[in-house]
Amino acid sequence: MAGKKNKNPHDKHHLSRRTLREWMYGYIFIAPWIVGVCIFFIYAMVQSLRFSFSKIVFVNGITFQPLNYLWENYASVFVNEVNFPTTLGSFTMGLVLQLPIIIAFSLIIALLLNGNIKFRSGFRMIFFLPVIIATGPVMNQLTAQGVASVPMMSAASLANLLGMLPDFLANALTELFNSLILILWNSGIQILIFLSGLQKVSRVMYEAAKIDGASGWESFWKITLPNVRSIILLNAVYTVVTLATGGTNAIIDLIYNATYTATKGYSYGMAMSWIYTAIIAVILLIVFLLFKEKSDRHVKYEQKRVTLR
Repeated sequence: MAGKKNKNPHDKHHLSRRTLREWMYGYIFIAPWIVGVCIFFIYAMVQSLRFSFSKIVFVNGITFQPLNYLWENYASVFVNEVNFPTTLGSFTMGLVLQLPIIIAFSLIIALLLNGNIKFRSGFRMIFFLPVIIATGPVMNQLTAQGVASVPMMSAASLANLLGMLPDFLANALTELFNSLILILWNSGIQILIFLSGLQKVSRVMYEAAKIDGASGWESFWKITLPNVRSIILLNAVYTVVTLATGGTNAIIDLIYNATYTATKGYSYGMAMSWIYTAIIAVILLIVFLLFKEKSDRHVKYEQKRVTLR
């Protein structure tokens, strides 16, 4: 047939060679990162896990001594560390309260900065500037001077407001109000991530929705939010990891003090670290299950169920 294209038998082989070449270039590009992760992260992580199941004595180098039973260090943490469970519970409750605030605030600011406003680049710089300035010792000094708390909310007013709540929830809310400004300062990275996601949403969909009579609120729920669902997951994971490893985290201080105390030691501190890591992993799994995108099969099932109704 005249209209039929001739197929080249070498096209498939050529495409596979080109794909392999692209993969090779990609792996060469990320090779330094892979080597760095293997040496400085995976190896150190495996070593810390090994340390947590043994007793380390620093005599003429590092000497490993067997424990009475395998989980001795982990059991000792829950027996000896009275403040560890309470501090861990306070952190978890604070994380549950802070995460939606950071995500909602970042998304709202990103929507505003993504609009057609004057001095947009300047406003973006203003919201990102605290991420650069308020780090390390600067952040500790600002927190110590009470800059991170809401000025109008005093300790007495918070106590009267939260007096009817349970202690664990009241303490978490008090900590939230005392560090509310600090929480908003830490939203710069999340704002940038949301901006990158919002800029990839096609304007054609908004124009079509506007022609169909959809309001801005309906466009947000039907177009914006579904398109940035994966970005919400990314920001949620980033926020959890940032809060879990932040310099103002009291659990990090407990682990550090236990690691470098003569009565407890390095193995004891590694056991605390792995308990903390396991809890953070569970929290990340819950966040992933809450914000993950629905599969095509699940979407088709819901559409079929709506059609049958």
